[in-house]
Amino acid sequence: MAMGEQVKVFGFWSSPYTLRAVLALRLKGVPYEYIEENVLGNKSPLLLKYNPIHKKVPVLLHNGKPIVESLVILEYIDEIWKSNPILPKDPYDKAMARFWAKFFDDKCMPAVWKTFWCPEDEREKAVEEACQCLKTLETALNGKRFFGGEEIGVVDIAANFVGFFLRTFQEVTGLELLSAEKFPHLFKWTDEFVNHSVVKETLPPRDKQLEFNRVIIAKYEAGEIKA
Repeated sequence: MAMGEQVKVFGFWSSPYTLRAVLALRLKGVPYEYIEENVLGNKSPLLLKYNPIHKKVPVLLHNGKPIVESLVILEYIDEIWKSNPILPKDPYDKAMARFWAKFFDDKCMPAVWKTFWCPEDEREKAVEEACQCLKTLETALNGKRFFGGEEIGVVDIAANFVGFFLRTFQEVTGLELLSAEKFPHLFKWTDEFVNHSVVKETLPPRDKQLEFNRVIIAKYEAGEIKA
């Protein structure tokens, strides 16, 4: 990193979107300052200043300039710091990586997330839709170790909710979407993902995440928060 260059990340430790920015920086070996935000409480004046439109984490602050929205942040990081690229160089492959990252955000993530929070009488349909999305996502692996090939790429980073967080929610709720029987290739990918040396150092502690899941679910059931 150039002398005097300042990189800061405003995030929340249990946010898969924050994890995207942090993981990309770590994969590239970029030093940064991390600022933890209380997203369930009062958001800091700095977060509201740097992301006044969405008022959400993550925010990447590079030399005083804020970049928001996690997929935009990933592309910015890859353009600024060239080592260990997370997007392919080939234009077609790059377009496909963007497609799958957007598919995850627009289709897969909402469908999977809905299964844990929808009313009981809607759950069967929600699970069916989520499993269809996971099946589609699995096709993008196409027998590869990672979505990015032999190395982690932008789609792996984008799909980190499935790579780590999903199985912790399954453990707490007892609702199983992802299993080795249903999605053998995707399930194997999750093991490869969480055991990658850089990812392993970056993920939230598993016990802490499980406890946080329990707290969130209890607050939701008590009507204190909305999913």
